[in-house]
Amino acid sequence: MTSPFIIRSLTFDEVVVPARPGAVDSEETRKPLHMLPVGGRKGWTVQFDELSKLILRLELSNGVVGLGEFYRDHDMTVIREVSESLIGTDLKDLALQALPIPLCREYDGFECAIWDAYAKALGIPLHALLGGKVREAAMVGGWSSHRTVAESGRVAAGFREQGYDSIKMKCDLEDDVVAWAREIAASAPGMKLLLDPNQRWENAGEARRRLKGLEEVGNVLLVEDPIPKWMYAEYAELRRASSIPIVQHISLPYVYQGQRVHDAIACLTHGSVDGFNVNTGLAKFRQLDGIFSAAGVYTWHGSEVDLGILEAMYVHSAVAAPSCVWPSDIFGRMIRTHDLLAEPLRFEPPYVFIPENGPGLGVDLDEAAVAAHRRDHFAIS
Repeated sequence: MTSPFIIRSLTFDEVVVPARPGAVDSEETRKPLHMLPVGGRKGWTVQFDELSKLILRLELSNGVVGLGEFYRDHDMTVIREVSESLIGTDLKDLALQALPIPLCREYDGFECAIWDAYAKALGIPLHALLGGKVREAAMVGGWSSHRTVAESGRVAAGFREQGYDSIKMKCDLEDDVVAWAREIAASAPGMKLLLDPNQRWENAGEARRRLKGLEEVGNVLLVEDPIPKWMYAEYAELRRASSIPIVQHISLPYVYQGQRVHDAIACLTHGSVDGFNVNTGLAKFRQLDGIFSAAGVYTWHGSEVDLGILEAMYVHSAVAAPSCVWPSDIFGRMIRTHDLLAEPLRFEPPYVFIPENGPGLGVDLDEAAVAAHRRDHFAIS
């Protein structure tokens, strides 16, 4: 008898979903956010919403369809070759924690669809495959890129009115982050600020100057990646010099930059951080959460300003992870014009809840929205 769990086909929709006007940054401070090289262009030269995203429907022989979403700027050669290798595979023969896919930026999109299909076939929510939920909802915050000082306060106040109690902002050496903090304290009292320089404060001296001023304002929850990641001794120095938690971003999809699970262990060994922002797929997030929970440090789930399928996956990971207590970067529909879900994730700021529209991820696609944003469509079977 033929197994009902055999992968029969993979169908893809390539889409481009723009950001909402004014949702990313101020006109005067406009800066591209995609950190990785794109083709022949270097990092920080392309805005994230210019790049396409790939949506996957993975169909099993029993008719079950698992949904996946890939990070922006996927490699089509990798997509096609991995897809062809998966056709005819029985999900029951797979080790979900180590799929037969090489290390690549595209891994998590395939993993998402495979886990979703497996959980649907079993009739269980996806977080059950992670060991089950430890909380009913994930903490989330507002988000913005670079802003003028005056607009930073208005943006924070807008999120505060919605019920959020924190906002994460991108920054670099040119941004007056202390003035931001003061403006936010005045415009949105009680609002906590998370700052993400993406390593662009360059050195401990520049970081110390900013941390001192931020401490005086008193509303900064943490600072993420203030200086280059390899500066473990300088990170430890910043921790000793400031009461503001210092955090590193472990982004495993940044294969180009060589980020790996052992980077988190190195940070803990050197005493260089107070916690982590983690951006990765299901199995690796669970693995890292085990490390962080044992070490007694806090984390949150990172993102790339994604669409609804990946964000649903993030919610399942976050609610099943004891260490994931800081506000996660799950805000795609606030920033993009659509998340491509038939029913958006349920936000009751400062929380987002587990999707419950059936087993697996618990979400369905808005087919009209997919069609409206489609740039390409193809299938492999």
